[in-house]
Amino acid sequence: MSSKAYRATPVNDVNWQERARGKESLGVALGVDVGKFELSVVCRWDDRRFERPWRVKNPGEIPALVALVTQINAERKTVVALEPSGTYGDALRQALADKEIPVQRVSGKAAHDYAEVFDGVPSQHDGKDAAVVAELAALGKAKAWAYEPADPWEQELTYWVEDMVAQRQMLTIWQGRLEGLLARHWPEASQVLKLSSGTLLRVLKHYGCPQALAADSDAAKRLTGWGGSLLSPEKAKALLAAARSSVGVRTGPWQQRQIQEYAEKALAARQQSRRAERHLRRLAQGHAVLEAQGKVVGVPTACVFWVSTGDPRDFDAAGGLSQGDGAELGGAEQRDPPREVAHQQAGQCADTAMALFCRPAAGAEVRRASLVRGQEGARSR
Repeated sequence: MSSKAYRATPVNDVNWQERARGKESLGVALGVDVGKFELSVVCRWDDRRFERPWRVKNPGEIPALVALVTQINAERKTVVALEPSGTYGDALRQALADKEIPVQRVSGKAAHDYAEVFDGVPSQHDGKDAAVVAELAALGKAKAWAYEPADPWEQELTYWVEDMVAQRQMLTIWQGRLEGLLARHWPEASQVLKLSSGTLLRVLKHYGCPQALAADSDAAKRLTGWGGSLLSPEKAKALLAAARSSVGVRTGPWQQRQIQEYAEKALAARQQSRRAERHLRRLAQGHAVLEAQGKVVGVPTACVFWVSTGDPRDFDAAGGLSQGDGAELGGAEQRDPPREVAHQQAGQCADTAMALFCRPAAGAEVRRASLVRGQEGARSR
């Protein structure tokens, strides 16, 4: 197909009356390819002819596009379809919903797979992507995608999930920097306590170097206070011995300050992450889906699952659910499982949701499959 077929026209230059002349009996499917700064819209007529793409600045020209779509919708059957694209298309979806124009969603995988079938060329670009979305929507390969503002409960859930994830990311950053500094200045410390230990982080925040800890006559009392029942006397003695006999590179004043500040920031991120987790557990109380998933992967992870993927009862298959969000499941809990365990938990979480909330007749089979997977995983470990 000639590349000129995809030459775009600015939406403000579209003369709809001229384009629609002689096609009064035909419906249209409007496919939208959503980008951060630009939308590409292709009109497909029911006789399988296509208009060239319309170029729409995002978000500045959304009102002009919505006015045009409203005009089209008033005079003929109109289908508007988008491909999921993060949040860049939400403003358009809201504007169309305000005009009571229904929107449909085309799967990104379906659009990718259909690209070469569409015109014999595997390449993809904005104009072609929009045409493929329009074609698939016209063929009935799209699902309703109504814009629904989140209720207060879901807004709060999203707030705390994003706060928890952000704090966990910050904690990982500061722990990574501390790990490098300890490897140089106090390599023995991480052999006694993990860097994720609140006790070790408090030690580093207070002292900043092993020499300062070794020189403090009240160090044992401080360690007991910081560690409480979670710190055994043997571990406390081992940490003090490691400080006294450390062969690490001696710190200068600025390096000591660096360690103290990094530890302080890591502790703050850790505490804020736990605060978010407490709020998530409160919000999940009495919620059947989150409580059921929480038994498998933990309530905070179940909340991440809900916010990033949606209600598992809307999925047709457990496999699609676990593949859709397996990456987000690892790392939401306080102790991060290995990658393969995270994906196994994602599958178990999906199976649980499907068994409890989807087709009841399939529940027993799903539970059996989950049990087999768990037995195989136990043998592999």
